Amino acid sequence: MNISRIIIKNWKNFKWVDTSLNKRMFIVGPNASGKSNFLDVFRFFYDIVKPGGGLKSAIQTRGGFSNIYCLSANQAEDIEIKITLSADSVSWVYSIGINQQEYLSYEKVIKNGQLIINRPDQDDISDQILLTQTFLEQVIANKAFRKIADFFETVSYFHLVPQLVRYPEIFSKKIYTDDSYGINLTSRLSSIDAQLREYRLNVIEKALCQAIPQLSKISFNKNDNGIPHLEAMFQHWKSGKHQESQFSDGMLRLFSLLWILLENHSLMLFEEPEMSLNASIIRELPALIYRLQAEKDQVFISTHSYDLLSDEGINAEEVLLLFPEKSGTQIKLASSIPEINLLLEEDMRIADAVLPFTNPKDMIQWSFIHNGNDTY
Repeated sequence: MNISRIIIKNWKNFKWVDTSLNKRMFIVGPNASGKSNFLDVFRFFYDIVKPGGGLKSAIQTRGGFSNIYCLSANQAEDIEIKITLSADSVSWVYSIGINQQEYLSYEKVIKNGQLIINRPDQDDISDQILLTQTFLEQVIANKAFRKIADFFETVSYFHLVPQLVRYPEIFSKKIYTDDSYGINLTSRLSSIDAQLREYRLNVIEKALCQAIPQLSKISFNKNDNGIPHLEAMFQHWKSGKHQESQFSDGMLRLFSLLWILLENHSLMLFEEPEMSLNASIIRELPALIYRLQAEKDQVFISTHSYDLLSDEGINAEEVLLLFPEKSGTQIKLASSIPEINLLLEEDMRIADAVLPFTNPKDMIQWSFIHNGNDTY
């Protein structure tokens, strides 16, 4: 199952968005244009359906309704999200509206064109507290469309923070509960079948040995206290074994990226996977992701990287461009922009055709900035 279309109204940067989506999408735009906020829509649904989650929790972990409501919207309007999912011969449309009291204004499910859930129903009208929960999050209520809940429950967001991997004990795990930032990386490795773990480590080791000079071995072990650790060996005869706390940022990021890709997820969300990586490695990422991406999986990637977008296999239907405006950020498929299509017809790479659209409208001139010492 894949998400083929999304409509967003009054969510964070976005007053109104309606765009189609493919199995692999690259999201590009200026700083603070809303790339993370767009990905957060899908994380929001994960937070609704995950164990211990729910609509109320998903809103509150984001700071409440006011923090997810578009500043450009009229104050009386709801947040609305409509997602179309396609799987073989079955199509689903799931949509919700959320009002300022953090209640559902509606929840609808359409299967193959037929409306099968339409809230508020009579029970909701007689007991409005029911509208604080979606049917999506309730096992007893989502039987007719549980495939949608199952899809969102396997959404994975990844934006590794190397310091969390190196020193997880000094950070609060209450804050990083879903391991989006890598705090539970070694525990994640420990929790799976040993044979499967060894297979994945062998695949990753082959890739890392090509990317990292002198690396010869990656392994998984537990110390005397039972604490899991990644270990690496280098060809230098005195190097010994290095644990994850000694890995470079780039090595940690690349290992984690490969591990996530080898797991099973319906939708993978990557924030700027190019960070800390060598340009030659970055250029290989799109092809690598394509090869490791299971046939059923979907991948959305936010990026600023020219090198990442230089891959010749990326087409204009796979790129979303974000345009900040006073009335909210607009999102357009690169293929819908005539100027980009003309450039691509001249065999220009997608990076050269697309990235100039992400530059600030006014030329940046920072020559006026100085340290201020000469003013005293």
